[in-house]
Amino acid sequence: MHIDAHQHYWDPARGDYGWLTPELKLLYRAFGPADLKPLRERAGVERTVVVQAAPTVDETRYLLDIAGHEPSIAGVVGWVPLLSPEAAEVIDAFAREPKFKGVRPMLQDLPDDAWIANPDLAPAIEALIAHDLAFDALIYARHVEHVETFARRFPTLRIVVDHGAKPPIRAGHAGWQSWADAITRLARFPHLHCKLSGLATEAAPGWTEETLQPYVEHLLASFGPARLMWGSDWPVLDLNGNYLLWHSVANTLLTSLSDDEREAVFGGNAAAFYRL
Repeated sequence: MHIDAHQHYWDPARGDYGWLTPELKLLYRAFGPADLKPLRERAGVERTVVVQAAPTVDETRYLLDIAGHEPSIAGVVGWVPLLSPEAAEVIDAFAREPKFKGVRPMLQDLPDDAWIANPDLAPAIEALIAHDLAFDALIYARHVEHVETFARRFPTLRIVVDHGAKPPIRAGHAGWQSWADAITRLARFPHLHCKLSGLATEAAPGWTEETLQPYVEHLLASFGPARLMWGSDWPVLDLNGNYLLWHSVANTLLTSLSDDEREAVFGGNAAAFYRL
């Protein structure tokens, strides 16, 4: 089964998407399963993992409600106030929802890059581990030392780095080394996985297979085909690409893989990681 390991549904009228403003004209509307269905079907993607886009419990409930009526949604990665005294209780409640599969704090937007290394996160993270839930890390290369601290502290937590840690592709050679080194460091942790997603958004307009090739190759060399999972990051992807183009380019850039390895990246790894 082919699985899109990272996509979003939202409705700006809900009012809790701080980053989603009218200036983002292409994205500033409601996106739901009916919008994605024709793209999924043409790409041969049967199921998806829907990831939070607002730092609120209400949005997580909104996504779980959609998932309850939409068979194509295999899992939901939601948001929980992980430093709240009630965090473990909130996680316990969400864990009763069969499609709730993990959490994602929006680390890239937090003013403190070291937030993830705060030891006060322990009660919430232990609750995730107890319920066999996953953790999505939305980071840049600058977060790597703090993610390393976090990963050492919780060696049994399944962690996935979103969007290949957002490489600065537009910066070209100047931005390569710090990102590449960060990926190498993160990949040393066997319980860290990575999403092959979001790369088009980080590239300049007019990107090609050749633009993305060194980044895909480095992610593949670092994490291997057993710890990479393909995701679209739709509809954010539409800012600088489209679903079918990115799916096709990813397939082309992974031609070196065996059939089994390709099936893993395009579905099997997501199914195992998120317990779908």
